[in-house]
Amino acid sequence: ATAGRPADEEVSSDSETESPLLGRRRREAAEEEVEETPQEKKLRLAKQYLEELRQLEEERAEDEEELEPADLIGDRLKEDVLEQRGRLQRLVAKYVQPPDPAKIRVLRGHQLPVTCLVISPDDRFIFSASKDGSLIKCKWEVDSGKRLCVVPGGKKGTEERHMGHASQVLCMAISSDGKYLATGDRNKLIMIWDAATCKRLHIFTGHRDAVSGLSFRKGTHQLYSASHDRCVKVWDVAENAYVETLFGHQDIITGLDSLSRECCVTAGGRDGTVRLWKIPEESQLVFSGHQGSIDCIQLINEEHMVSGADDGSLALWGLTKKKPLALARQAHGEQGAEGLQQPCWISAVAALRNSDLLATGSHSGSVKLWKCGEGFRKLEHLLDIPLVGFVNSLKFSAAGDFLVAGIGQEHRLGRWWRIKEAKNSICIIPLKQKTTASSPESPGSS
Repeated sequence: ATAGRPADEEVSSDSETESPLLGRRRREAAEEEVEETPQEKKLRLAKQYLEELRQLEEERAEDEEELEPADLIGDRLKEDVLEQRGRLQRLVAKYVQPPDPAKIRVLRGHQLPVTCLVISPDDRFIFSASKDGSLIKCKWEVDSGKRLCVVPGGKKGTEERHMGHASQVLCMAISSDGKYLATGDRNKLIMIWDAATCKRLHIFTGHRDAVSGLSFRKGTHQLYSASHDRCVKVWDVAENAYVETLFGHQDIITGLDSLSRECCVTAGGRDGTVRLWKIPEESQLVFSGHQGSIDCIQLINEEHMVSGADDGSLALWGLTKKKPLALARQAHGEQGAEGLQQPCWISAVAALRNSDLLATGSHSGSVKLWKCGEGFRKLEHLLDIPLVGFVNSLKFSAAGDFLVAGIGQEHRLGRWWRIKEAKNSICIIPLKQKTTASSPESPGSS
């Protein structure tokens, strides 16, 4: 697998005969060629980062004459340090107002249940995918959710002549610069797309079962993938290369997420564990606390994460503790006849990054918003947003002014039962705040 590979050629994690660490060794070899020590590399990267910041803040300073670029750079560096330490926390939850149901926008287009969605980093576009294999790019506008691009799904066996997926799409991710979109399907394939044009660039193969989780490492084009084959793979999308495979889960992996550190977190279904994978060390930390199958997970910041399970529980974790910091049981209530009640499964979780605001989805008839209490040691229910159907995916906009839900008549991973009155759709929920409040660091949020 090389950078010179023609566009849209398959890259397989099985095809690397030299070493599974091909991508990393290539980078190390390049460093040796210029005889750069680790210290020199750090210094070079730091200078490069400061120069990029200086240029960015000089542009902003033109509109903010009262602040010098140096002050803006200093503030930005402080914010970056707090974010890396997991101590950047915007306190916004208590200011969120219940949305007006009449202002919730419903976008139709998928024939079968929506399984996954992402929002572009600039909050202008929404990408969604479905059990019908289709991929839709919408432009988020106040007046219209215009469909800009539709890649139809194909039937099984048409993979060779079909541009889109020929099976259910289960997961997707977008790079932090908005350049690449990755989608994973039940037929073991990962497809890489140009996010601007929706043109397919590459196909990555090598997973031995359905691809169930994808995430780009923030600030890079490094892609992490998870599968029902119980392993995590690392890819370099810019170089069109496979890097390595990590093993550890004892059951199917149902979800995956990452931020800017060289690590990712996964939910391990019925093995009852959440895992933090440290990529350079090829090691993992194991967390346990749910009783049922852990079906969804997302990082809140670099030190905390949230997960949901089919036992109805919602867990809040700190990466330094093996047990949950807070656990809400039966977070979406129960269903079933008297004496036969079962908790409503948590099918989706979302976190407004570096804040205290969370959202959860189920098939209980509503999306719930939650507040992380001080020190991430408490979960407080804020409000319910009525939505009918299985909430298969949830994402906050980067600015936190809207929440997007992917709705289906069925759960994204199976067909246990259908909610006939539900519409297979994308719901855009506006989030109003009483006042705009922000706190870069709150006491006890270590």
